Amino acid sequence: MTCVGAPFRLHGRSPETGLDCVGVVAACLFAAGHRFEAPTGYHLRGDFEVRAQAFFADSRFQNVGDGSWRAGDIMLLRPGARQIHLAVLTQFGAVHAHIGLARVVLTPLPMPYDKIAQWRFQGD
Repeated sequence: MTCVGAPFRLHGRSPETGLDCVGVVAACLFAAGHRFEAPTGYHLRGDFEVRAQAFFADSRFQNVGDGSWRAGDIMLLRPGARQIHLAVLTQFGAVHAHIGLARVVLTPLPMPYDKIAQWRFQGD
């Protein structure tokens, strides 16, 4: 929730200077104690779904495919053709970087995009 209101910035990794959706997830995982190098080299549009799925195919993440959710879960979404988007679930909705609003926002559930996958951080 502390990321809400941060400016949008493609490849941004700091709430002070700006975040994109990867940056929001990175900030949340860092706050949970997960140390890793956030992915780079991606664009707003492209075929990055396989790359995103591979990142979360790690023993520290549990794939949640049963329709349940809890605060902290990470959703991979499809807002449009050749686009993917990440959001972090909270008890109030989903936190994600919204390029159109130029900031990180809280959106009530359900999200207005197709869900591709969902993961739960299990820890290191």
